[in-house]
Amino acid sequence: MENNTAKHFVLQLGSVITLYLSISFLIVLLFSVINLVVPDAIENYWQIESNSSSVRLGIAMLIVFFPTYLILTRQVNVIRRREDNSSYLGLTKWLMYLSLLIGGGVILGDLVAVILAFLEGELTTRFLLKAGVLFLVVGGAFYYYLQDARGFWLTRENASKSYAYGMTFVVVLSLAAGFFYSETPAQVREMRLDEEQITDLRDIQYQIENYLAMNGTSSLPTTLEGFYSDFPVPTAPENREPYSYESTAKGFKLCATFSANYNMDSEMMYGRPYDSTYPIKNPDNWNYKQGRYCFERVVN
Repeated sequence: MENNTAKHFVLQLGSVITLYLSISFLIVLLFSVINLVVPDAIENYWQIESNSSSVRLGIAMLIVFFPTYLILTRQVNVIRRREDNSSYLGLTKWLMYLSLLIGGGVILGDLVAVILAFLEGELTTRFLLKAGVLFLVVGGAFYYYLQDARGFWLTRENASKSYAYGMTFVVVLSLAAGFFYSETPAQVREMRLDEEQITDLRDIQYQIENYLAMNGTSSLPTTLEGFYSDFPVPTAPENREPYSYESTAKGFKLCATFSANYNMDSEMMYGRPYDSTYPIKNPDNWNYKQGRYCFERVVN
């Protein structure tokens, strides 16, 4: 009997852990979707990208942990109805009340965070939506386990199943919203390739700056190989057009092919102030448009 009690306790513990992981990442998913649906003018590029990443993380975690939670909880409830073991019931009840304590702390902590964001200037619409999400998700789970600790669901199996169906509907609806407001895996891959190309172009520009600092502007090389002596010239990712370099009357231009538009405050991203001693006057503007795009640089 002790082995069975330990087994049942572990199942209950597993269901509680997966419950809190599911709740946490459901909140992350819904909060991030709200941030994307209700944009705020004070947000920068990194905050928007962080919301998109959080949506993808929330989707992945929910797909794994929410079904696991349902399976474990179902097994726990079947065992509790089938067996009359006071030791087991005492352990699980203790664990439930501990979970309620943690759940209450989560509600209060998240509510403080939402109110603080509102006081620091977050949009009222966002504040109301996030407060609603907290009371729906965390409040619903808190109510279920409060009733469970009292044995309410043991004699009301159909009601327990209906509650589970309602929770599943909320999660599925949230996942659908997450998929709708996030990029597809193919789009994310293309965006990563765009970022990789910008890294390459910055490296090329750095080599050009070094060359200008050492040799001046009297005779710029006609090819990128002229700027590289010890390292190979960066090449474009597979299935992308090769990088191109061309000297101009005012300096030079670097070109690459991009999958989407990108626009942000370049000083916010790189933070390097203009200095007349730099060989290049406009080195930090890396905004680009979809398709073949050239970054034109002016040399001092």
